[in-house]
Amino acid sequence: MLSDKERTEIEEHSRHYPRKQAAVIEALKVVQSHRGYVSDENVKDIAEFLEMTPDEVDSVATFYNLIFRKPVGEHVILLCDSVSCWIMGYETIMDHLRAKLKIEPGQTTEDGKFTLLTIPCLGACDRAPAMMIDNDLHGNLTVQKIDEILKKYK
Repeated sequence: MLSDKERTEIEEHSRHYPRKQAAVIEALKVVQSHRGYVSDENVKDIAEFLEMTPDEVDSVATFYNLIFRKPVGEHVILLCDSVSCWIMGYETIMDHLRAKLKIEPGQTTEDGKFTLLTIPCLGACDRAPAMMIDNDLHGNLTVQKIDEILKKYK
């Protein structure tokens, strides 16, 4: 069930659209900001609140790769795997993250601190290879930079 705070926030967003169903992305983001991810039950609750079917909400949720449909770690690492990042050393960075965190893409560390995901583009080709941790963009990555960056999130 949506909390009163979530309902209020979704209603506020829906005022900016001609139909409340148009606020579905914002509703997903609201729920994720409060719960960390959007569960199947949350999809049903959002659908009911916005007068949509659960399938309609789920199709939006699964289309956007920044809506998490299963639990994630305290910090989400999004490693760009675009052509630019591949050319500039994506594989070396990914190998280092795998070894350092002892996880594969799509997994979360045992302590629940980090989830490692790939993303098709961060729009930072001029700083390739690049990654985001939470809302922080990090570019021109090297193995040494990765180690320093990760320390900030421990």
